Amino acid sequence: MTETVTTVGNADILGRLEPGFERVLTEEAVAFTSRLVRQFRPTLQACLSTRAAKQALFDRGVRPDFLPDTQHIRDGRWTIRGVPADLQDRRVEITGPVERKTVINALNAPVQCYMADFEDSLAPTWQAVIQGQVNLMDAVAGTIEFHDTGTGKHYALIDKPATLIVRPRGWHLLEKHILVDGAPAPAAIVDFALYFFHNARTLINRGSGPYFYLPKLESHLEARLWNDLFIAAQDVLGINRGSIKATVLIETLPAAFEMDEILYELRDHVVGLNCGRWDYIFSMIKTLKLQPGRVMADRFAVDMTQHCMDSYSKLLCQTCHKRGALALGGMSPLIPVKNDPAANEKAFGRVRADKQRELDNGHDGAWVAHPGLAPVVREVFDAGLDSANQLARPLDWVVSADDLLCQPEGPITEAGLRNNVSVAIQYIEAWMTGRGCVPLYNLMEDAATAEISRAQVWQWIHHPEGRLDDGREVTIELFEQVLAEEMDIIRMEVGDERFASGRFSEARDLLFQLCVAEELENFLTVPAYERLA
Repeated sequence: MTETVTTVGNADILGRLEPGFERVLTEEAVAFTSRLVRQFRPTLQACLSTRAAKQALFDRGVRPDFLPDTQHIRDGRWTIRGVPADLQDRRVEITGPVERKTVINALNAPVQCYMADFEDSLAPTWQAVIQGQVNLMDAVAGTIEFHDTGTGKHYALIDKPATLIVRPRGWHLLEKHILVDGAPAPAAIVDFALYFFHNARTLINRGSGPYFYLPKLESHLEARLWNDLFIAAQDVLGINRGSIKATVLIETLPAAFEMDEILYELRDHVVGLNCGRWDYIFSMIKTLKLQPGRVMADRFAVDMTQHCMDSYSKLLCQTCHKRGALALGGMSPLIPVKNDPAANEKAFGRVRADKQRELDNGHDGAWVAHPGLAPVVREVFDAGLDSANQLARPLDWVVSADDLLCQPEGPITEAGLRNNVSVAIQYIEAWMTGRGCVPLYNLMEDAATAEISRAQVWQWIHHPEGRLDDGREVTIELFEQVLAEEMDIIRMEVGDERFASGRFSEARDLLFQLCVAEELENFLTVPAYERLA
């Protein structure tokens, strides 16, 4: 393996060229990617500037609300173009990073769809990103295999695997190993373009298609950007417009007020919306972080029974079904506990109740992070669905801006503070060492839950109302004390050898910087990415 700088046109490919990477980074694929970057980077930069301007208004006390200028879209009688046959039934979807064994296991799981993730569950090292593209090319071709030298076990695809959906990284992230005109390429375009270029025709010829999940949109203008990108990509490769199908994650508070508009902008390419509940909670904290009365309760107190979260779910279902689109529910992050049937049954009971609530609200399916939860979720949706989905079910929810903005109830506790600190340190350490999907305390943690943890600590320190339920103010001094104590506990839990060989001290330092900084960093993965190979 050699360090290379490969120039194609005005694009420079930086990084180590490992065996197989040449299959992904062909001259044609890189030229296609560069063309899309040049065409759409200016619009993307304008969208990100708009995000910043809107956040400045929220920081001055402006409330998010439905847009008066797009009332005609919300009132209009229109529907999306349609849902392909292999996306009609999505009652259980599994998510996970694009690691080779994970891809095989997820496609073989007892689910309808697998979301192959370049985003929150992947630490985007150069090796992971490009090897992920290799893995998906092999999965689409049906040739993907993996031999585990440690266990001797061999992995290969079953005859009828789950439908593949790919989630590229969000608009805010860059791919520092691909420079177009001397600047890092938007990671979202890189992930989309490489996968689409290599796999679209094979998928279409097989009766499926290039399917995507779109993360972290904050407005219909960002949805319009995706739609324009889809049109350009299809036109360049001579593929019929509308062949791409996308599901949009509604995982930011501003986007919840523009769901109709997002569907409208993508109406020829969209098939549904998803309740990205964990990022949504993070976005609620971030969007309203300085407003009076907006201090968020402990992470585990903010569940889907809270009025604001239930309203968000109901509005998404009603909006989708009105437009002929599917409404996907949230993630169940629980991991089955080995050799503890009692603990599992208790956890499964909570999952069943959560999925029943989503089914009752109108959702057509939901996510799991572990194959062991798939039968639990499947049981709920099988019992409640008479057909592939609930599109024909009328929904008459009435959801206002006040409903979406209703403040979650619950305390701020020392236990919640400690959990946030511990999870954030351990996740950031794992992420910086190349693992973006981390089992902690019987939960599968990804970037979204780490974002909640560190954003809550920042808000509790900086907001005048940031007090624990015992009356103590959450100060930098208290945070430093908890940080030191939780580091000692982590050392005991992981062992001295693992602690010494890891990057826990670096993770602690980054968490401290993020939580005491005067301004809340928009995404922890942006500064962490600078520490990633």
